[in-house]
Amino acid sequence: MDIVIESERVGTVPAQLDPALAPATVEAIVRALPIEARAERWGDEVYFTVAVHAEQENAVETVAAGDLGYWPPGRALCVFFGPTPASRHPGEIRPASAVNPVGRVVGDSRIFARVRQGDRILVRTA
Repeated sequence: MDIVIESERVGTVPAQLDPALAPATVEAIVRALPIEARAERWGDEVYFTVAVHAEQENAVETVAAGDLGYWPPGRALCVFFGPTPASRHPGEIRPASAVNPVGRVVGDSRIFARVRQGDRILVRTA
């Protein structure tokens, strides 16, 4: 499913949710759209609380730049674009704890480095 992630500092960024990765989690996110939240930063990760409750589903301990993940403990949607404080070696992107993979940013995810703590984020269908 095509979505966009909007923020004043990054504009409109296309992304895709992939139900094959974590079907129940993606379904819950789609039902919650549009999502408006305030950004949090943790290293090269932007995350924000969403009105979705999902358990771990095909959860992964590391991700790639551009991946979107749902973090069950924080009920948050995460955009990964580089190392986090939990990363153990150069090039590794490690969430605080396992995330459910839910999709990918289309294009260069490093644009999210512009997002600041507290920025308004909107996620909606494309």
